[in-house]
Amino acid sequence: MSENETETAAEAEPSAAKKKEKKSDAEIAVRLTKVTKRFGAKTAVDGVSLRIRAGCVYGLIGPNGAGKTTTFSMMAGFLKPTNGLVEILGYSPLHTNELRSRVGVLPQDALLPAAEKVGEFLMHMGALQDIPRDRIGTSARDVLAEVDGKDWWNLRCSSLSHGMAKRVQLAQALLGDPDVVLLDEPTAGLDPRVAYEVRQLIKSRKGRCTLIVSSHNLQELEELCDSAAILDRGRVVASGTIAELTAASEEVRIKLAEGPVPMAAVRELPMVKRVEWDDERRELTVFFDRGAVDAETVIGHVLWTLLQNQARISGVSKGRGLEQRVMELT
Repeated sequence: MSENETETAAEAEPSAAKKKEKKSDAEIAVRLTKVTKRFGAKTAVDGVSLRIRAGCVYGLIGPNGAGKTTTFSMMAGFLKPTNGLVEILGYSPLHTNELRSRVGVLPQDALLPAAEKVGEFLMHMGALQDIPRDRIGTSARDVLAEVDGKDWWNLRCSSLSHGMAKRVQLAQALLGDPDVVLLDEPTAGLDPRVAYEVRQLIKSRKGRCTLIVSSHNLQELEELCDSAAILDRGRVVASGTIAELTAASEEVRIKLAEGPVPMAAVRELPMVKRVEWDDERRELTVFFDRGAVDAETVIGHVLWTLLQNQARISGVSKGRGLEQRVMELT
């Protein structure tokens, strides 16, 4: 490299780092404003607006045909909106030069190149993402170790099991430590142990980057996500934190075994707004004002009251659960 080339590279490197640092400080990492996508006469996404905070794990939820995959594809830059605006770190997803090393994507049906070795594939992807040449090898080996695949470097991609291939695809999405990572059905088809390990890996990245997860596994999303949007027929029917979506900050549910149900005693508690009893499910639902008191305080007082009145408690939960909430809305 000539002296002039060395000076140019030295000047470019701080500039890129400065730009990355500046954009990473933004409070909103991903913004969708009245986004619509039509395929001929069919409207797949209809006026969707979302604000996804930097550093959170965000879920895209909805039944088949809800518009999740289309919304995901527009965020990833695979599709262009018919109307509206999609911004990733302040840029359109189509601005690939600005986002090349800053956004990682794991599509649901991604395939690995059968003839390549795992290490070759990751090195190639690292070069495409503009990782400095002298750091590509280290970055690729580090991210492969992160998905528990450090011994797979020289394996042909065609020889990998489904679970191994999914982890290599996840490693590719995490390569270069991107600011935003888009994961479409990251645990689909995995056995329970591998799915658990993938969830732990996603949790370990929380706060280091913004992760957007599209999945049909509602229990998984409830465990992983800070916030989510529920889509139905191309529209957002609800969005907010998981606690808000499940009403975990507004109600508690207590299952009782056969025996007395001291409704009057529970209603007398000062923090209780309303009490409902489902005789078929033998479930007591206690409603309270969000912000005035937290669920844990309510649970403590209600359980103490029930025990004093000889009620037999078989289970306690906060809110309705994400699955029930989605069933109510879609």
